[in-house]
Amino acid sequence: MNIKHRLQLVLLLIVLVILVGTLGYYVMFRGQYTIMDCLYMMVISITSVGYGEIIQVSGNATAEIFTMVLIIFGMSIILYGLGAMTAILIEGELSGLLREKKMKKSISKLNNHIIICGGGQTGLPVIQELIKNNEAVVLIEHNQEAIDRCLSYIEDLLYIHGDATEDENLLTAGIENARGIAICLPSDKDNLYITMASRMLNSKARIISSLTNVKLQPKLTKAGANSVVSPNTIGALRIASEMIRSTVVDFLDSMLRSKQGNLRIHQVVITQNTASVGKTLGDSGLKENFGLLVLGSKRPGREIQFNPDPFITIDPGLVLIVMGEVDNIAAAQKNF
Repeated sequence: MNIKHRLQLVLLLIVLVILVGTLGYYVMFRGQYTIMDCLYMMVISITSVGYGEIIQVSGNATAEIFTMVLIIFGMSIILYGLGAMTAILIEGELSGLLREKKMKKSISKLNNHIIICGGGQTGLPVIQELIKNNEAVVLIEHNQEAIDRCLSYIEDLLYIHGDATEDENLLTAGIENARGIAICLPSDKDNLYITMASRMLNSKARIISSLTNVKLQPKLTKAGANSVVSPNTIGALRIASEMIRSTVVDFLDSMLRSKQGNLRIHQVVITQNTASVGKTLGDSGLKENFGLLVLGSKRPGREIQFNPDPFITIDPGLVLIVMGEVDNIAAAQKNF
């Protein structure tokens, strides 16, 4: 039985002792004393206050035995209850401190992870999608209810319980080693400040910020955001898409929620260490070895090429837009 259940049992037993003691005196003396007098006698007995008897117990063997039993059981339950409450306080504090210390230690070991500022209605879906794509994530959130809601979906989620506008919490979340930071707070001013602070703390991180007022987009960009997303605008585009291209929307939704596997549209970045450098796209084995469908490609400074020719050369800096299983995409990124 855990501590909380023990405490609930103690409270139930205390209520039971109060009822039995009060009614016991009332029945024993056949209503000679009021319920309030019987309750008062019961309380001063089990708490050993010793104010004096308001019910004539002395000289009445039955009442004396009843009172002694009541004192023994009452005091035992009270002492047990105090012990349980003390254990809850001590164990709760210790477990909280140990959990926080362990979590901070795990966060300090991260590299190339993604920080999410805000675990509300926007932040939670972002976290879920990143986790599905095998990304290491750290949440910064000051609202414990929001944290608990996120933990109900992702039990092992790493988080910092604090205000994301404080540089100390950004540093604790590993902003200096982070690959990116997604800012999902409801306040545009907070998003602007965090964007600026994050860029100062990490000049290479990819910063994505949400905003409500589209007029602030230039300021967020100047503050260091790589991209700015308006949930309201995205929602409006989704409504329009549902109206005129519902099948396409169904296709994308089915891909995200498919039970056949973790299908995603992702990108594979070609670097100097990529084994397929110098080969053509058709000879690279991307489809044969990893089961990935190439939807597009993009070279630095150029526009996206849709359905790229299989004879294009794979060079460093090329980004391939592919669709396939998340695990296969990750494998291709490492071994392609």
